[in-house]
Amino acid sequence: MEIPYTVEPRPDSGLANGKLGIWLFLASEVMLFGALFSTYILLRVGAPEWPHGELSVKLGAINTVILICSSVTMVMSWASLKLNDFSKGRMYLLITIVLAAVFLVNKYFEYADHFARGEGPWHSTFLAIYFTLTGLHGLHIIGGIVVMLYLLGPGAGLWKRHPEQYANRIEYTGLYWHFVDLVWIFLFPVLYLL
Repeated sequence: MEIPYTVEPRPDSGLANGKLGIWLFLASEVMLFGALFSTYILLRVGAPEWPHGELSVKLGAINTVILICSSVTMVMSWASLKLNDFSKGRMYLLITIVLAAVFLVNKYFEYADHFARGEGPWHSTFLAIYFTLTGLHGLHIIGGIVVMLYLLGPGAGLWKRHPEQYANRIEYTGLYWHFVDLVWIFLFPVLYLL
């Protein structure tokens, strides 16, 4: 038995099941990161002094460009599939994965530098917030990579059976990925610049 509304929109919401599901999931993610950002604001407003210059603005800016580029390649993957170009869609998806991995490698070196100087989450309130927010963001990137690897590997078989449904899955993964990028676009100025 096939699940209805995997491709065509539901009559009650105007969205396919997957798109409705990802928007509900992203709403819960907004609440999670909203609570963490609110905590950051309350702690920062209440602090007599707040550290500046503890983070590498250059590395943060490079990571921002990397994630913005990964959002573009994610859209290009979906657009290629909508134009029935599976090989180009896979290529752009692979580029997205590579960019995400480069982001994580950069973050590893940034973390390693802090730990080498004895600056972990225990060092200050600022670093506790930094490691919490960027660590949670990093876990979301790893989750996105896992889903994209699945869609690149075993999940790609769906293209032969139901190409429109496969393109929809890439689109929903892209919505998640854009959210992850958007969170970083907020994290970068809040943690690195202010």
